[in-house]
Amino acid sequence: MDTIYYLIQNMLPVAIPLLLVALGGMYSETSGIINIALEGIMLFGAFFGALFVFIVQNSGMEPQTILLLGMLIAAISGSIYSLLLSFASVNMKANQVITGTSLNMLIPAVILLFSKMFFNSDGITTNMNFYIKEIPILSKIPVLGEMFFQRTYLTVMIGFAFLIVAVIVFYKTKFGLRLRACGEHPHAADSVGINVYKMRYAGVTISGILAGIGGFFYSVGVMDGNVSGHTGVAGFGFLALAVMIFGQWNPIKILFAALFFAFLRTLAYSISLIPFLDNLGIDQTYYKMLPYIATLIVLAFTSKRSRAPKAEGIPYDKSKR
Repeated sequence: MDTIYYLIQNMLPVAIPLLLVALGGMYSETSGIINIALEGIMLFGAFFGALFVFIVQNSGMEPQTILLLGMLIAAISGSIYSLLLSFASVNMKANQVITGTSLNMLIPAVILLFSKMFFNSDGITTNMNFYIKEIPILSKIPVLGEMFFQRTYLTVMIGFAFLIVAVIVFYKTKFGLRLRACGEHPHAADSVGINVYKMRYAGVTISGILAGIGGFFYSVGVMDGNVSGHTGVAGFGFLALAVMIFGQWNPIKILFAALFFAFLRTLAYSISLIPFLDNLGIDQTYYKMLPYIATLIVLAFTSKRSRAPKAEGIPYDKSKR
């Protein structure tokens, strides 16, 4: 039972960045813009969030306050960087995949340059610990309290809050309906007075906000507050795209997909706790490949049944009705 608790407690901080970034991708692609730049936006948000933490870590502020402020900085950073994708895709009608790829390639180089210039290192290292031993009241709930509300991070609670908001926005608001209309039939949406350009800007901007926060939460819950230009975010942005596709652009399904991939990653780093797997004598490196191998297998078997928004990746032009 202790092993199960350990796996769950260590799985959630990994699942939350995947969940948030995949939800961000969902907002963008539902509006009609393919956001391949999620990896770069994650790293951009993580860098500025960690930079803020580095600056204020000795100010005497409470760690959770710093976490929330760092999250806000990461969200703003991610939204600003995502505007480059919006401008190129909506205004310039550029190829969205190539634009996203170029944005992914730019950020690691910029972070390395900046870190070498100002910190003489490959990234930013902080000494803040955002770990929470227990959350009052909730931690007293039998079984669930020990699994989810003890020895955890505030990022987990925030992540589930964003999930609830996403479900409400997508299926209970006019904004969600209009966003989905712009990704399915933009000309029909335009004919009833919906500004497709603004909706696509909104979708990509929300995507940038969530990806920026996801990158910062990755640095907090997975990398202990450190951000490196060399290691980046370990492909989590691309993994989040797989989570989004596996989850069929549906928030609840995306949650379960994120938990699945996070469980595989946590399992890879916890082999010593599982006697059966530990006794096999297989090098841990192979287990660390599990999430990425699973991604290939899952996409191979589910891609035929995937139904992406019809107008995804197609630049909108009013004159071509």
